Amino acid sequence: MENYKMTAKTFFGFEEILARELQILGAQQVEIGTRVVSFKGDKGFMYKANLALRTALKILKPIKTFKAHNDKALYEGIRAIDWSDYLTEHNTFLVETTLHSENFNHSQFVALKTKDAIVDQFRDLNGKRPSIDKDFPDLQIHVHIDRDNVTVSLDSSGASLHHRGYRTATNIAPINEVLAAGMLILAGWEGKSHFLDPMCGSGTILAEAAMIACNVPANINRKEFGFEKWKDWDAELFDNILESLLKKTREFHYTITGYDKAPSAVAKAKDNVKNANLDEYITITNENFFDSKKETEGPLHMVFNPPYGERLDIDMERFYREIGDTLKQNYPNTNAWFITANLEALKFVGLKPSRKIKLFNGKLEARLVKYEMYEGSKKGKYMNTEE
Repeated sequence: MENYKMTAKTFFGFEEILARELQILGAQQVEIGTRVVSFKGDKGFMYKANLALRTALKILKPIKTFKAHNDKALYEGIRAIDWSDYLTEHNTFLVETTLHSENFNHSQFVALKTKDAIVDQFRDLNGKRPSIDKDFPDLQIHVHIDRDNVTVSLDSSGASLHHRGYRTATNIAPINEVLAAGMLILAGWEGKSHFLDPMCGSGTILAEAAMIACNVPANINRKEFGFEKWKDWDAELFDNILESLLKKTREFHYTITGYDKAPSAVAKAKDNVKNANLDEYITITNENFFDSKKETEGPLHMVFNPPYGERLDIDMERFYREIGDTLKQNYPNTNAWFITANLEALKFVGLKPSRKIKLFNGKLEARLVKYEMYEGSKKGKYMNTEE
């Protein structure tokens, strides 16, 4: 099978870890951009990337690049592609756009021009045309315009890859699965110690932590991918790729625990980890973190997503002070990481973070912060242990 260029989209701050994921999987010519990583691979690798990558949102396959200064040039460039290679008049499609151009600044207009060019090509051939389907299209087409450079790609993923397929129950503002996985990787989580999410909500961080610990492919529970409706879909190749990935799962010899003070959240989290077939690795209890203490021997890895102003009406100053006090007093020998979009509230934790990483939680600028607690320390100094 021939190798071709592909592009993996991700969140700001995850580009380097996505590039590392791709290299470990076997991608060639990996190059980092902003919120994207390009690479080369064959069709089998495209299947593997969609199944296994934890920090990718989409895997795009570029099929044409050209220059366009105006809508006429855009239309002609799109129409010059032989769309019968990818569609029939009986198929449905959807156009998505990403624009960084003074000449093209209206995404709906670009999507409409693209649709017109494709439909007109089919109509001129046989009088029939494929239709638009915004919900379940057979083919998703992505048009990226940077100044006057147009890249037309096929979206091999379909729905965003954060739709893992295991989360059916959610609470308020559940964390995005790709964001959760990226946080865990940035936090150095590899499944080599006990793990705790003390504010687990609907259990997303717990599920992603267990999949990393056991090397389970990120999208093993997904119902479908975009490429399954492509003309060159190879079900046998896909099954072989999936089987080879499943052979690389590993044993996990520690504990993964989640706390939440809301019984409804605990019930939802249990449902979600069961849907992911991870319930044998994860224990979830109805407990308030601020009343808890470390229950395990040895180092503890803690990663969580505390409520912030837009999620919950709570006393922020008191809340963040209690996070710091609980860590200092009750969690020795612990690496504690959490994400917050409430940058002002961090000063109330009362501990100096050893790391701060800029991320975005949705559209909100956030920080992933790390606090290292000594064995036996009541003062929240740094641990001597290596990660």
